[in-house]
Amino acid sequence: MTVVDFASVLDLAAGTAVSTEELARSGGWCVAADFSVVMLSTGKARAVPRVAADATRLPFPDQAFDAVTISFGLRNVVDHETALREMARVTRPGGRLVVCEFSTPTNPLFGTVYKEYLMQALPRVARAVSSNPDAYVYLAESIRAWPDQADLARRIERAGWSGVRWRNLTGGIVALHAATR
Repeated sequence: MTVVDFASVLDLAAGTAVSTEELARSGGWCVAADFSVVMLSTGKARAVPRVAADATRLPFPDQAFDAVTISFGLRNVVDHETALREMARVTRPGGRLVVCEFSTPTNPLFGTVYKEYLMQALPRVARAVSSNPDAYVYLAESIRAWPDQADLARRIERAGWSGVRWRNLTGGIVALHAATR
């Protein structure tokens, strides 16, 4: 299924709208929404509509979109379950949700190594090379605290979505969840 199957797509946590522009190339009318006005402004050269929006209080009418996407942003929403309900509210019946987010590696040994890397090595490397090492500490902590694939699927379902399924990418480091309204 491509975006061309949908007339309108809301791309949440879109940042500078790079992903929104890619979605629009498939033929749908796509809106970039992000909490950060600075990020949206940075992407002003991209030829897609940009809207400053809090994912927990979306400024769109009920059933305004055929699909909603969010990539590596749901984990950063303080109340992600409210955000998932808001996404359902603005999606028409039969519409789709796609969530791309860090997740839990499927191999327990690899998962242990990965989490040790996140909590130990990543912050040390960030302190050495980054002007904002605290961002990497937050990244590691937020990934570690994030629900696994099945738990996130249950949360999506509780928020009003059905047919929730996921596909693991890179051994489960990232998972792509999809659902229908």
